[in-house]
Amino acid sequence: MDGGDERFDVVVVGAGPAGSAAALAARRAGATVLLLDKASFPRDKPCGDGIAPHALDVARELGVTGLADGYAPVPSLRLVGPGGGAVARRHARPAYTIPRLVFDHRLVEAAVRAGAVLRRHAVRHIEDRGDHVLVDGAIRAGAVVGADGAYSLVRRTLGHAPNAPGHLALAIRGYATAPDLPPEQRIVTTPAGWPAYAWAFPIGDGRANIGYGEVLRGRSLSRAYLLERLATLLPDVDTAGALALRAHHLPLSTRRPPPAHGRLLLAGDALSLINPFTGEGIFYAVLSGALAGAAAAHGDAPAPRYRAALRRRLARHLRHSRAAAALSSQRWIVDAAVRAADRDQRVFDALIELGLGDGLLGPYTLASVAAAVPRR
Repeated sequence: MDGGDERFDVVVVGAGPAGSAAALAARRAGATVLLLDKASFPRDKPCGDGIAPHALDVARELGVTGLADGYAPVPSLRLVGPGGGAVARRHARPAYTIPRLVFDHRLVEAAVRAGAVLRRHAVRHIEDRGDHVLVDGAIRAGAVVGADGAYSLVRRTLGHAPNAPGHLALAIRGYATAPDLPPEQRIVTTPAGWPAYAWAFPIGDGRANIGYGEVLRGRSLSRAYLLERLATLLPDVDTAGALALRAHHLPLSTRRPPPAHGRLLLAGDALSLINPFTGEGIFYAVLSGALAGAAAAHGDAPAPRYRAALRRRLARHLRHSRAAAALSSQRWIVDAAVRAADRDQRVFDALIELGLGDGLLGPYTLASVAAAVPRR
């Protein structure tokens, strides 16, 4: 028996930013879409909640506006280097801090308004049968987009293991009462456990999203250790009183599986699209989801369509972000970058574009950082 009591052009597994963007793009292409998630919305997702303007740009291209309504833009960023030097400058375009409880719900609601069918369902089995995909023995799909996170079932179905230490970070996040914090996003790096940093991102309602994370290097990191580092790096924030403290893994883009094969496509965290330079992932999620959804909506050869679209849009940037991550493994280079950004707004803007969007590590930035290295 062939199976497939229900039929959809595209089934999206995971309804976070990548999955919702995939559903929106597929609907814009005229496909029937089923959007599956194991949770009901609104639901929380441990994250820094930083939303760069680049992610909102992609959402607007999908016809979605109003994602930041009610949240004041955060005009500036303060970065403290591992050696203690700091730079504080205005963003070229303001960023936002929007709890994922709100952001993800707004995005998935937009997908439903666009005609996607949203269903709470934990997917257990996926089978690519060549001319279609069978989901849990009952749903027939022309293509499946896996937007189901760091431990993606769709990724495992394609034969790819989760990221290993060295290409995986662990972070803890909570919400602290912090009415006196200035309207700036703050990142405090530390030489202990390098590369590692804490953050404090004001939301605008008297609270701040706070957290600490570091790249895993083979040793386990306890909750107590993460909280101790958080308190040490943010001494002016009531970290002890923080609520909703949850830890999560960040699969870094330095080790990505192939993005698609046959009728199965990966997007967002399932594709290990976390910027290794900053830990940012929302822009990557929305962009890769949109590209995957558009490719999946075409019944013929969705995998090569998606691979080509990703190459055009992100390949060069991902090479540069990987190079930036390799350079930043040396603390003295990060300190030089902080000094260079403090001296020159152009360097600051370039680093922000590289870390939050799809910017490149250009010659001017490299020369400026090199010039900021202290001479012996």
